[in-house]
Amino acid sequence: MDKDFYESVKKGTTTLGIVCSDGVVIGSDMRASMDTFIASTEAIKIYRISENLGITIAGGVGDAEYLVKILKVQNEMYMMDEGKTLSPTAATSLLSLILQENKMFPYLVQLILAGLNSKGASELYNIDPLGGYTKESKFTATGSGSLTALGYIEGIYTPEITTTDAVRHVLKGLRIAMRRDSATGDGTRVVSITKKGYREYSKEELEKLPK
Repeated sequence: MDKDFYESVKKGTTTLGIVCSDGVVIGSDMRASMDTFIASTEAIKIYRISENLGITIAGGVGDAEYLVKILKVQNEMYMMDEGKTLSPTAATSLLSLILQENKMFPYLVQLILAGLNSKGASELYNIDPLGGYTKESKFTATGSGSLTALGYIEGIYTPEITTTDAVRHVLKGLRIAMRRDSATGDGTRVVSITKKGYREYSKEELEKLPK
């Protein structure tokens, strides 16, 4: 049962996150699949929580979207009470508690949460379906194409990488995964989060980047 559970979570996507010298970059493909059936070619797998916080989703769409809604509401409430947005650490802790409290009927999700803390430092977290999480100092990935994408990212990564360069490399990592993993495909979305805020790159901007 455990093996089938984890297999169901990791299938059907590729999401990436990279810690940069001036922020963080996250990316995903746009294919939603149900076993061998392609259910959608326009799936949204990256969500803006605030100007300093974003999240990628993999696994069950309904479960993931529900968690995203909870996180957005909690962030809005925190802003009203405290006058500032949730930090990446606080948002991760909140999601971890929700997932841990539902182990009997777990959410079929794998999440990457990325953003900047109050000091402007980059933070990146990989969160598993049962509420365990890892703070990543370099990069991370989820989904069925993650191994292929990570092989590329590991080869190019340096601590000095900027978000400008990371956008290009995340895009290339996703394209490599799309060539090797049949459950990954149908376009890409890439987001950077810096002190200037949350920015999602348009299709036209991504197409202009080097292949």
